[in-house]
Amino acid sequence: MKKVSWSFALCILLILSLVGCSAGNAAQPPANTAQTKPTEVMVSAAASLQNSLDELKKDYEQKNSNVKLTINYGASGTLQQQIEQGAPVDLFISAGKAQVDALEKKNLIDKDSRVDLLGNDLVLITGKDNTKVTSLDDLTKSTVGQISIGTPKSVPAGQYAQEALTNLKLWDSLQPKLVMAKDVTSVLNYVETGNADAGFVYKSDAQSSTKVKVVAAVPANSYKPVVYPAAIIAATKNKQAASDFLKYLQGPDAQQVFAKYGFKSMAK
Repeated sequence: MKKVSWSFALCILLILSLVGCSAGNAAQPPANTAQTKPTEVMVSAAASLQNSLDELKKDYEQKNSNVKLTINYGASGTLQQQIEQGAPVDLFISAGKAQVDALEKKNLIDKDSRVDLLGNDLVLITGKDNTKVTSLDDLTKSTVGQISIGTPKSVPAGQYAQEALTNLKLWDSLQPKLVMAKDVTSVLNYVETGNADAGFVYKSDAQSSTKVKVVAAVPANSYKPVVYPAAIIAATKNKQAASDFLKYLQGPDAQQVFAKYGFKSMAK
């Protein structure tokens, strides 16, 4: 009987010990090992900004580990349409004012956040070894075949090119030679690969390529000044994070990077 009693007592003690441990563990909240998920800021930006923004994205995320930047590049007109159709965008940087103006009229941007971020120049480029084109007037020669520009309806660089060629009395005569491209990156590619004898791009685009050369700067008085406006989208759920990034882009460090890629500073 004593052996049975002791065995029974030991079992009781063991059960009580386990219950006590469970209760003690229940009283303490589990350690929080999960890291806070970074805020994702969606940026829609003109294709001509890709090289500079890719560099700035890396720098900004290194300095702000709580933010993840996702950048969608494309023709400004296409990006505008995506925003109008409800695309989840926090910040828009356009290569032309018309696209941001259109969004502002529809109350799709935060008007108070709008800033003129950068400027640029329009240039005529050819392939590195091209000798047929040395000036704008050469474009009318029969030896010059295809000339690429961005589609004016959706690509600001194409709009500026059309305006300049019209004012220079070249638009009508050159139309049969024009190859329309979806954005300035495509124009650059056509010229680099020899699919176009010449093309109109921004100075910043020409500077980024080792396969093309600038043969002429388009006269500044033949087209409106190139302005890159930026604005926070009205429907954003990350207004503070988007605002902080936009402020960073206006700062001296970011503006220095933009200048390295051929842009002109307009930040105040």
